[in-house]
Amino acid sequence: MKSPRFDYTRVRTVEEALALLAQHGDDARVLAGGQTLLATLNMRLSEPALLIDITGIEVLRAIERRADRLWIGALATHSDIEASALVAELAPLLCAAAPHIAHRAIRNAGTWGGSLAYADPAAEWPACLLALDGVVTVQGPRGQRRIPADQFFVDLYTTALAPDELLIGADVPVATTADWFGFDELARRRGDYAAAGVAVAARFQGTVAQQVRLGFLAVGATPLRAPRTEALLAGRALTSSTIEIALASLKAELDTMPDLHHEGATKQHLATVLARRLLAAAHASRSALAA
Repeated sequence: MKSPRFDYTRVRTVEEALALLAQHGDDARVLAGGQTLLATLNMRLSEPALLIDITGIEVLRAIERRADRLWIGALATHSDIEASALVAELAPLLCAAAPHIAHRAIRNAGTWGGSLAYADPAAEWPACLLALDGVVTVQGPRGQRRIPADQFFVDLYTTALAPDELLIGADVPVATTADWFGFDELARRRGDYAAAGVAVAARFQGTVAQQVRLGFLAVGATPLRAPRTEALLAGRALTSSTIEIALASLKAELDTMPDLHHEGATKQHLATVLARRLLAAAHASRSALAA
């Protein structure tokens, strides 16, 4: 299929983009990397009257440390994040997740902000942002506001971003030597949408996990956390017995949804398999450091 007819304009400032969003409302769509939007246009799932191309807004490409946070601008591509030495140092979870995103051509074009704004529950960045306790920054006619990740993803492909607002970036806490990160997902083929995936961000004191955050992708209508299971892991060494207790909790806590290829029960099983692997890897890593 071909996309419907639409007008196109390329802006160079956030203010220009916001003015057009205010003027055209729901008839406008923002184009960043285009890896999701162009597909929805061609399938006529989206029929905007105006496409606002924001790729000329250079300030939205920044990846930089800001005090104790790592800031990633909305137009940073998946490949930018994957190759960034700063991201590898300060947010290694993102570098671990990046190679799982589709294929190289898509990673070269797709953007951090686009992935977060479209809120695909099978996408890697929303789950990582949730596990990292990240914060999204949006800008609109009333100025900027910061939205914690656990409040940003509202429903299937739905976020707390208002129609007259633009997502300009998101930030995460910088990693410390007490932190351990892991990411894994299962897909039918490399580059396909995941059947299930897990991002883990844990903070340790010796071999004891002081805090564990779990971000799940491709199992629900949004990226999911598992706060009851995380509470069971906090303050304990991640031994095999502790992990099994946590996984029993996880099976009861995860509200999984089927997709075209997998039943909800299958996704729940795959998510727990991945969680077991990563939690065991975290324990092995911290035990080796303590030895």
